[in-house]
Amino acid sequence: MAKIIMLAGHAKLPQGMAAKSVYETLTITAEVEEKYGVIIDASCTLATAHAQEFLGRLLRGCSLQDGVEELVERIQTYYHGKAQQALIAAIKDLHRQFHHYRERTV
Repeated sequence: MAKIIMLAGHAKLPQGMAAKSVYETLTITAEVEEKYGVIIDASCTLATAHAQEFLGRLLRGCSLQDGVEELVERIQTYYHGKAQQALIAAIKDLHRQFHHYRERTV
């Protein structure tokens, strides 16, 4: 059975976002298969369930082991909202968290 870990990446939200009234930061959480870094499922603190589900589908199946470029490209290509830059910053932080985890467990 694959070992699944939970990781979180954080970024500041821009002014004027609905989620800003609830959260100061945007958080992306992801269930990640430990060995290959594949994102099993992901969610975020965007205001609507629809946006949260969309992001989960967008990131599912990508490997953090392969770098952050594909994840950033997916967000730039398919998410066109005020939170785009915050999502990119949070996914980069998530990627860093994955590598910190790997360094500690090697």
